[in-house]
Amino acid sequence: MSISEFPSESPEQAEPQDDDLRPHADTAMLPVMPSGPRPEDPAAAHERLRSAARTRAAHPRRVRVRQLKGLARMLQEHEDRFLAALHQDLNKSAAEALMTEILSVRAEIDHALLHLTDWMEPRPAKLPLSLRPARAQVEPRPRGCVLIIGAWNYPVQLLLAPLVGALAAGNTVVLSPSEKGPATAALLRELLPQFLDAALISVVAGGKDCNTALLARPWDHILYTGGERVGRIVYEAAAKTLTPVTLELGGKSPVVVTESRNEGAMARRIAWGKFTNAGQTCVAPDYVLAVGERARAQLLEQLPQAIEEFYGAEPRRSPDYGRLVSTEHARRLERMLTEAVEAGARVVVGGQTDATARYMAPTVVADVTPDSPLMREEIFGPVLPVLTVDTFQQALDFIAERPHPLAAYLFTDRPRYHRAFEEQVQAGAISTDVTLAHAGIATLPFGGVGASGIGAYHGIAGFETFSHLRPSLTKSDQVDTLKAVYPPHGWFKRTLLRRLF
Repeated sequence: MSISEFPSESPEQAEPQDDDLRPHADTAMLPVMPSGPRPEDPAAAHERLRSAARTRAAHPRRVRVRQLKGLARMLQEHEDRFLAALHQDLNKSAAEALMTEILSVRAEIDHALLHLTDWMEPRPAKLPLSLRPARAQVEPRPRGCVLIIGAWNYPVQLLLAPLVGALAAGNTVVLSPSEKGPATAALLRELLPQFLDAALISVVAGGKDCNTALLARPWDHILYTGGERVGRIVYEAAAKTLTPVTLELGGKSPVVVTESRNEGAMARRIAWGKFTNAGQTCVAPDYVLAVGERARAQLLEQLPQAIEEFYGAEPRRSPDYGRLVSTEHARRLERMLTEAVEAGARVVVGGQTDATARYMAPTVVADVTPDSPLMREEIFGPVLPVLTVDTFQQALDFIAERPHPLAAYLFTDRPRYHRAFEEQVQAGAISTDVTLAHAGIATLPFGGVGASGIGAYHGIAGFETFSHLRPSLTKSDQVDTLKAVYPPHGWFKRTLLRRLF
């Protein structure tokens, strides 16, 4: 049964309304997303949901809760179908898909349901003496009609995790899944209108033409996840309609390693963060800066062991190792690796590629220089370059001289290096002695800085991203206490104003 079929509040439960005031609309009276395999037209979806937003049908807390519970129920009841679609699109194992796609979104929903009442409460604000007595507060209000453009590398998580924030904030939502994950996109188009209120959401076709049509229209907020090049296009299009944006992009996320007392754990955690989803993760380690020859030797000895521990001697046969999104992407990575080797780099492990099968083995490359082809752009695949620097400060300077990454990682046993890393590294997030994990935690905001993105979501950060934090001031006029600020402004009032403000 769809959300719109749930019974609405009875008249005796509803707050009395004046005859000339319009209450929240009942979603059962609104037009819904068309059923069937054909996605809704982008222009029609925009017009329908902007109209729905004006009715305030998505505002009441009970509607937001119902939407979130419907989303959780969809993931629970159709978990097997989502796992099958993710395996078809990216060869994701069931365990990896559960951990990085399904369970992370369900945790996000549980967190939102637990805290939604508190998030929605107005927040009192202090006032200067000159305005007292009065009352001021900040009220989280829905932005209205928002657009969420997903990405192919995590086609469930990167579409539904921001959707949790948008629904919790009381918005109508148009979702544009990536066309590069066709099985997952088709499943989302089928199931979301069945479990959410089809009057308050739409799932369109996705893809370049669809997104171009969507971006030409005015929205109350846009969240886009993807690469920097398309991010610039989204930003430029949004500027034409003065639409606020959240951009989750990427960049070359570095790992700095020093000599370690537990080099095995260090290598396993770097390999896990890098080769999960075949390296197609926006916060995956993009390159390693080894501080000194001893750290370099530890890493190059332990990484191949960690890869074999995870995926066996032949990763191609491992049920836990994913595939690249397309043949074109595989050929791009193969070309980058070939150019790097021709420029003097050395493949330590891996390097085998079958572009037709969308396969590239987990690969570690040593003797990489800062001007190597592997260092010119984000790799976004299972190739890990290792560079060597002489001092820790050189590693920090190397990062600082480049665009701010989405994440930066540090592996060291020295507390003073922790402090220096925190103070000198500018990144969307930093993690010490672990990679990747921060991106799935609902209590931490997820977002970039500079070239790696604008804004953040997850948890309360997602709720506030899709809310307008509106200030509200109330001051009774029964006694006019503002006489001190009214003109004419003589000597006494000027003196008094200095004391009041």
